[in-house]
Amino acid sequence: MIHFVVHDENDSVGVVVVEGVKAGQELTGWIMDQDREIKARAQSDVPMGHKVAIRELKSGETVIKYGVDIGRTIAPIKVGEHAHVHNIKTKRW
Repeated sequence: MIHFVVHDENDSVGVVVVEGVKAGQELTGWIMDQDREIKARAQSDVPMGHKVAIRELKSGETVIKYGVDIGRTIAPIKVGEHAHVHNIKTKRW
């Protein structure tokens, strides 16, 4: 079962595509461009359609989703942690 999708192996987050992802759950992700699977353990509950970190991110680091810069972290984010407005902000303002 695929729990999250990633467009490219250089992305730093994937998008959860199932309901009910809970902290501690082992997740399977699909990297679309390379047609391969990766694993991550959820560090927090993540709602469907939200992002999950697939690599460690330091505070102030650029976040890449679908091969595009979507903002910067305002706090460190661990692999498997929910990545959203509480720890990522746009660079526009």
